[in-house]
Amino acid sequence: MGNTLSCCVSPGASPTLSGRGGLRGQDQRQQERIEAYRVEAELREPEPSPGTNLQHISDREAPEDMNCESNPSDHPRASTIFLSKSQPDVREKRKSNHINHVSPGQLTKKYSSCSTIFIDDSTVSQPNLKSTIKCVTLAIYYHTKNRDSDRSIDIFDEKKHPLTREEVPVDYSKRDPEHKHIYRFVRTLFGAAQLTAECAIVTLVYLERLLTYAEIDICPSNWKRIVLGAILLASKVWDDQAVWNVDYCQILKDMTVEDMNEMERQFLELLQFNINVPSSVYAKYYFDLRSLAGDNNMNFPLEPLSKERAQKLEAISRLCEDKYKDMSKAAIRRSFSAGNLIAISRSNAILS
Repeated sequence: MGNTLSCCVSPGASPTLSGRGGLRGQDQRQQERIEAYRVEAELREPEPSPGTNLQHISDREAPEDMNCESNPSDHPRASTIFLSKSQPDVREKRKSNHINHVSPGQLTKKYSSCSTIFIDDSTVSQPNLKSTIKCVTLAIYYHTKNRDSDRSIDIFDEKKHPLTREEVPVDYSKRDPEHKHIYRFVRTLFGAAQLTAECAIVTLVYLERLLTYAEIDICPSNWKRIVLGAILLASKVWDDQAVWNVDYCQILKDMTVEDMNEMERQFLELLQFNINVPSSVYAKYYFDLRSLAGDNNMNFPLEPLSKERAQKLEAISRLCEDKYKDMSKAAIRRSFSAGNLIAISRSNAILS
């Protein structure tokens, strides 16, 4: 063989210029056949049955803007329902006071001075129980007063499922409850079950979530059972040692355990078993309740700062300051490899 180049292909098939053009034509025809086979296979492929067409969970979720608009109890950016329902009454009250030149009267709000400092005893982590219950019941009052219609469900109808053995009045569905009646009902339950103020806020979250999910209204015929169901669920979710249903039957002596269990079951189903309350939603409801209290001249109690309370606050501040100092030192140690830039930035300034 030596350096002689041999070819076993016939001369007519040698890759000349015209041969390359022929090869390109064959490749193009082959690609067209492959594409035709692919299209034919897709046409012959059977359509999936309805049972096997499973949608991904992310596709089933509604857009965020829609959720914010329709479910204020799920998203922190959505406005609470009770605050929007209270605004017409607040505006009307302010307008009436302006027209009639009603003076504010004696000032009830306390202000700090050089000798006395007043602090708010209610915080988002430890709300004041009495003030929180008043605000929550006021929110329920505005729900009933400014409701859109009287949509309801049988399980919450007090005529079909009475809480007491007393005969329900004929016009029970037309009597809007007053704020004091709602407050007395909720305060009795919270006092007997020894529930916390945080549980009251979660109760309001579940109540508005129920109204949104089930598309019903809280009205004179169902407000007691809806509030009771929300309190029952909130106490079990929030408190570590929750009150049992049979214990609530000791408070409401004419109500059976079976009725309580059925109401709880349907309440959960209407909530679609969504009992999660994010911290941002909880904080939004707390501050909206404070806004509601301010609009209705219901100020949270202010206590004078005593010497013992001041020492406790100082101790807490010192602990937080030491914690941040330790975090700063750790950050400086991690920055030594960068030429101790943090130490240079923290050098004392010289003022001439």
